[in-house]
Amino acid sequence: MKKLKIFIMCILCTSLALGMVGSVDATGGVGSVTSQSIKDKENQIKKAENELDELEDMLSDVKAMKKSLETKKSNLKEYIAELDANLEIIMGKIAELEALIVTKEAEIEQAEIDLANAQAQESLQYEMLKAHIQMMYEQGDMFFYDVIISGQGISDILTKMEYVNQFVAYDKQVWDSYILNRELVEYCKMTLDAEKVVLDEAKAGVESEKDALEELIAEKEAQIVAYDSDIKNKEQAIKDYEEYIQEQEEVIAALEKAVEEERKQLIAQSGAVLTYDGGAFVFPVAKYTRVSSEFGWRIHPTLGVNKFHNGVDLASPTGTNIYAAYDGIVVAATYSKTMGNYVMINHGSGLYTIYMHASKLYVKKDDIVLRGNTIAAVGSTGRSTGPHLHFGVRKDGTYVSPWNYISKKK
Repeated sequence: MKKLKIFIMCILCTSLALGMVGSVDATGGVGSVTSQSIKDKENQIKKAENELDELEDMLSDVKAMKKSLETKKSNLKEYIAELDANLEIIMGKIAELEALIVTKEAEIEQAEIDLANAQAQESLQYEMLKAHIQMMYEQGDMFFYDVIISGQGISDILTKMEYVNQFVAYDKQVWDSYILNRELVEYCKMTLDAEKVVLDEAKAGVESEKDALEELIAEKEAQIVAYDSDIKNKEQAIKDYEEYIQEQEEVIAALEKAVEEERKQLIAQSGAVLTYDGGAFVFPVAKYTRVSSEFGWRIHPTLGVNKFHNGVDLASPTGTNIYAAYDGIVVAATYSKTMGNYVMINHGSGLYTIYMHASKLYVKKDDIVLRGNTIAAVGSTGRSTGPHLHFGVRKDGTYVSPWNYISKKK
């Protein structure tokens, strides 16, 4: 009877060891370790390797971009338009890389959970196996024989022989499971290492793309300054600048006229009309380093002549959030060679705000925005010599000082 009890304890111990074998599934729970668990890890490693290869091919070739731009330098408008297109490509790549970083961080967190769980199972199995081996050693080589011959009759002996066969099968299954879990631990480690490599490369890629962005912006600034400062080009540069401003004015005036026509139709149909209620504007940019150019008449920084500046320029890092100054309806959210990516908002009562040179636009025409909503990101598109927000305010068809509506104290 004593030997039978010990025998049953051995079976229970072995069964427990087998039953506790597990790995973390997709939801973080514990499930059986199978060859599929290892196959899944192999697939994750392969996926990480492919992502790494894609990252190497993804980075912008700034030299090729600058070479392509050489043919456009004789025509400043074409040069700016093509350079801005390159800036947009780079900004898109930065966004992709930042999204990949978020994904990788989540996958690394899961991989760490998988590894910790697999290691815990390995440790538990190891202790169970040690206890099992010790028990078998203490019982001696005749243990199975004693159990069988202790049977009462042929039927009992056959039953105990079946128990012995099950025990031996359990023994092999537990050992195989232990080896499989050991293999899973190694694959978890490899998966974690592979994901970390991709994460590091993605972060390096973001920095590389930001450097490329700044390099192209610096190149653009140098070309605009050189063009404007060249004595031989001075008259033409002034003429071009005036054409730029005139083009801006025509675009803005046309938008205002279209809005006015829509307003008249709306009044005729329902009597409803958007009106500005006199509320305070929010400061239009999340952060800025300085006012790089004031509203009003000024000596143009590169042309050296007295020109009217129709807004305030707020120097700010590329990508900084631009806010809707007040509630309104988006009249335009598009690109022009002079204003770059820009947004124009109708606040009613003949009041409009304009946000120029953005790197990204987050709104579209006819969107309703509220005071403080993020509508764009700071950039240097259009006729711009560095990252900044050009913020303009128009009242009844004329530019007015933005300082009438915003305060320098944010």
